[in-house]
Amino acid sequence: MKRTIQKVAVLGSGVMGSRIACHFANIGCEVLLLDIVPKEQAEGEKKSRNKIAQEALTFALKSNPSPIYHKKFASRIGIGNFEDDMPKIAACDWIIEVVVENLDIKKKIFTEVEKYRKPGTLISSNTSGIPIHLMTDGRSDDFKAHFCGTHFFNPPRYLRLLEIIPTKDTHPDVIDFLMQYGEQHLGKTTVLCKDTPAFIANRVGVYSIMSLFHIVEKMGLTVEEVDKLTGPVLGRPKSATFRTCDVVGLDTLVMVANGLKKGLPNDEANSIFSLTGYLEKMVGNKWFGDKTGQGFYKKVKNVEGKSEILALDLKTMEYHPQQKAKFATLEMTKTIDNLKDRLKVLVAGKDKAGEFYRATFAGLFQYVSNRIPEISDEIYRIDDALKAGFGWDLGPFEYWDAIGVKEAVALMEQSGNKPADWVYEMLKGNSSFYKVEGNIRKFYDIPSKTYKAVPGAETFIVLDNIRSTKIVWKNSGLTVTDIGDGILNAEFHTKMNTIGGEILGGLVKAVEIAEKDFRGLVISNEAPNFSAGANVGLIYMMAVEQDWDELDRAVRTFQNTTMRLRYSSIPVIAAPHGLALGGACEICLHADRVVAHAETYIGLVEFGVGLIPGGGGTKEFALRLSDSFHEGDIELNTFRDKFLTIGQAKVSTSAYEAFDLGILRKGIDKVVVSRNRLLTEAKAECLLMAEEGYSQPLPRKDVRVLGNSAMGLVYAGSDSMRSGNYISDHDKLISEKLGFVLAGGNLSQPTMVSEQYLLDLEREIFLQLCGERKTLERIHSIINGGRVLRN
Repeated sequence: MKRTIQKVAVLGSGVMGSRIACHFANIGCEVLLLDIVPKEQAEGEKKSRNKIAQEALTFALKSNPSPIYHKKFASRIGIGNFEDDMPKIAACDWIIEVVVENLDIKKKIFTEVEKYRKPGTLISSNTSGIPIHLMTDGRSDDFKAHFCGTHFFNPPRYLRLLEIIPTKDTHPDVIDFLMQYGEQHLGKTTVLCKDTPAFIANRVGVYSIMSLFHIVEKMGLTVEEVDKLTGPVLGRPKSATFRTCDVVGLDTLVMVANGLKKGLPNDEANSIFSLTGYLEKMVGNKWFGDKTGQGFYKKVKNVEGKSEILALDLKTMEYHPQQKAKFATLEMTKTIDNLKDRLKVLVAGKDKAGEFYRATFAGLFQYVSNRIPEISDEIYRIDDALKAGFGWDLGPFEYWDAIGVKEAVALMEQSGNKPADWVYEMLKGNSSFYKVEGNIRKFYDIPSKTYKAVPGAETFIVLDNIRSTKIVWKNSGLTVTDIGDGILNAEFHTKMNTIGGEILGGLVKAVEIAEKDFRGLVISNEAPNFSAGANVGLIYMMAVEQDWDELDRAVRTFQNTTMRLRYSSIPVIAAPHGLALGGACEICLHADRVVAHAETYIGLVEFGVGLIPGGGGTKEFALRLSDSFHEGDIELNTFRDKFLTIGQAKVSTSAYEAFDLGILRKGIDKVVVSRNRLLTEAKAECLLMAEEGYSQPLPRKDVRVLGNSAMGLVYAGSDSMRSGNYISDHDKLISEKLGFVLAGGNLSQPTMVSEQYLLDLEREIFLQLCGERKTLERIHSIINGGRVLRN
């Protein structure tokens, strides 16, 4: 049957339920959020019967980070209660149970659901620990056929994992639909799991954490040392291990670990799920992390009244000021940007860090090799689950490949952590768990002892899979790749994808190649962030040395590059994701269209370092301001809005908010929820523009600027803010310089000017601000971690 999801019922409005409801609202679904009727209520007051669901939703919408892409999307969520509103689920296409983790309560809810659910409607549970098959006892055949476990990770908007856990009665079409819908519409990495304790991600992830706890106790490592070793240097989140535990809640982690220890008596690593001595003391003291005010870290006020974060001494169980962790092995990796190259150095380290890495990887590799086929028949599912659920850059088998399977096995044998027999079988004729053949990524399939294509990847473009054979041109900062059908992709690969001369030159070259032999260009990459913006370090060096001619050339080059993108003879599509700040935003502003991932945090942030956007961004805002003008007083209101977007360095917290900021354009730019499909959708948009007959645009000479009438507004505002001590003298100066460019300069009346006129004005003011001492102090502070600039 053809299935569409338009209306979703979420049963249970707790932390997970309310946020799952928000994420379905994010993608355009109408949502019904139900919970119990409060035990105490005012007589005859209907509204109060929905108090629990209402308060839970209100709390969720006020939380930070927000569970919703845009505040207006909250209107898609209706609330109710189980007693009055359960009949409404008859109109829903998907019913998701998210009540307390108690099998009896879940069964009671499902009994009520059966009374009103229409046949064929999807029904699922978000349980994280209760066996899925136990929930369908006594249910109808149609219920069983359409029932599945759907385990979202918290917070549902941000963590990409969705585990799909069918029972033996779940219809194959239902499984296929949920796998596809979760990826394409919810933006998830959907992982098919077996109905085993904690499924895949928590089974392996909690093992990894508990194993680390025991290693830490044995080696005598500190909290600070472990978080230094297990953060970004290892391809893990900045919160690393102990900070993550504080955020999630140590009680939650211990609950899962205790459940696994009890539920897995035959697991060879059962003892690993036992609590270490320091964990037992923390649980006894109720030091669960952020929710109780202290855990592995504790925030206090020091003698000066300033906030300070203390770290726990795992031996004395007392808090102390954090100590900076240093390891020779980590020092050796500072210049190695590629994680896979860095891992070999980390594991080979001769100090305590190297010993730690060898111990943790040996245990992890042994554990995951022994979990097949128990929790999964395929290795890629385990890797996908850990990457999407725990934020690892690589999954366990991918880490193993990076270190070298044969080399890692030798280390494992030395520590008594031999892998499963199938690994030795694989090594008889092969050397890795994954390989790329014919631009297709394949995994080692254990039963057949052959390599098979990773399913699903055929529906979207993966640069890692095609880069080796499809490179058209490259330099040190940018690679141009042929992504098929006459479309090129320009991919940044500097640190944080910061934009310097190599990327600007590469973009111009990409346009030249596309104009000569191809049909269009996409600007996209697979790094965690699209780009953190222009390389301010280079700007700082030229400004300090007062090399104004060189700085003028650098700014002019940036402007010429963005204008080359705008006025090329082929369509140019920008596909940002993650951070797209400053200069990266300016590149997007000059693309023909933007296809943005929903989780795009984009804005012109130059004001924060004492500058204005100098790569065409200020000019572009003046142009868009002109296009939105209407006669009368509204012109100044529109001017103020655009001025404040730059002047307050506003950054969208989602791609949808970028429309409000005037960075994305309604009816032109679009948003994609699935990160995996971003490049594919951008390519399709580029092809569409090419096939419709793309015409090269002409530079604008009809930009209407307001001149001194707008500057009056700027001066009045900056004087008021300064007199109230809301801004500094330097902020006042930048504000007036920004207003000067947006207003078109010192003009006595509204005037039509050209883009080039505005670019020259923008560059002039940018250079003036670079000469300000306060600007240099701000830039210096940012690139040097807050240290003060000295004469």
